[in-house]
Amino acid sequence: MTSSRSKPLTVLIWLVRLALGGIFIYAAWTKLREPWLLFAMAIDAYKVLPQWAVLVVARGLPWFELALGLVLISGRLPKISSITASALLAVFFGLMVRAYAMGDKIACGCFGTDEAISPLTLARDGSLLLGALFLVAMSFRRPKRHPAEWIAESVRADLRNA
Repeated sequence: MTSSRSKPLTVLIWLVRLALGGIFIYAAWTKLREPWLLFAMAIDAYKVLPQWAVLVVARGLPWFELALGLVLISGRLPKISSITASALLAVFFGLMVRAYAMGDKIACGCFGTDEAISPLTLARDGSLLLGALFLVAMSFRRPKRHPAEWIAESVRADLRNA
């Protein structure tokens, strides 16, 4: 089946996948190179998880981000990886907006523990979320088919019904 996706759109999808995947890998790397307890403190500052969950997330999230980044870059499982990235980024963004709106002066925890939540971090993470949502939309987009494919499908259906 041929796709009617334009070359610029295909390139844009590839670039967004590459950028998001690279950002997830970089985010994982920055967390894995520091002691995990520092990241746990950044998570705990949001005041949304019990202590046991903070420890689980602090140990597991960087590895999950690394795996997600690799899957995004590979282009495999586009629906699953884009939905997962969107969900993860929506949670991150929602927590950051909540903390900023409450006036909490905490580190976002995005790329280590030394970056405070600010309008810039909100704009950056909001843009990442939009990019991930774009990938979701593109992964569910049905490519248009060539007219010859419609004719062949119709003939096959007629033969089955005959």
